[in-house]
Amino acid sequence: MALLSLKNLQISAGEKEIIRGISLDVGEGEVHVIMGQNGSGKSTLLSTLAGNPKYAVKGTALFEGKDLLSLKPHERARQGLFLAFQSPIEVPGVTLASMLRRAYAARFGDEMPASEFDKILSAKAEALGIARPFFSRGINDGMSGGERKMSEMLQLSVLEPRLALLDEPDSGLDVDALGKVGAAIGKIRRNGMSMVIVTHYARVLRSIKADKVHVMHLGKIVASGDEKLAHKIEEKGYLWVLQ
Repeated sequence: MALLSLKNLQISAGEKEIIRGISLDVGEGEVHVIMGQNGSGKSTLLSTLAGNPKYAVKGTALFEGKDLLSLKPHERARQGLFLAFQSPIEVPGVTLASMLRRAYAARFGDEMPASEFDKILSAKAEALGIARPFFSRGINDGMSGGERKMSEMLQLSVLEPRLALLDEPDSGLDVDALGKVGAAIGKIRRNGMSMVIVTHYARVLRSIKADKVHVMHLGKIVASGDEKLAHKIEEKGYLWVLQ
């Protein structure tokens, strides 16, 4: 049984149909990469799976065999679904450490003392090369693009979801920041976490092996293959697929 199974999923915002019948199975421990031109529906798909209420949804989405669409966003997160945003928002006044402690308790049902949680957080941060002062900063407050992405990587590592939905983790990053974020994804992935990664560039695959690469166009998956497909798109663009 697939960890995530989508059957003829259709997603609309008002009168506009964005996703026009997607079927996709993501197995335990698999990494699927979704590529496509701007406006093809990639981010909408991930946002909907995480529970964004602005969209109307038809079709079937099963997570661990259960109806994902019947769950509220916090219930999906508690079940082990994690969404990393393309542009994470700022939350001034709330530290990363305090947010993660609460999120950890909600995810695992374990309201542990701050000193005990600090040990977990410190170990996860050290593995990703993140220094302690980072914990006390407001969530994404005044952070660079690379720091925001590393903040999400730390959240991902601490919360250990069953399935991570990563919306353009390479967006707006320079070469050095991209290398750091890519390496972090690779380290987290070693625990066998399933991932669906939306990206425009094959370079995100330097630190992680994709099991499947899919191309979306106008709300549908129009091509699927292995990593060679991603590299060919980066070389030739999307038009050769659409032709």
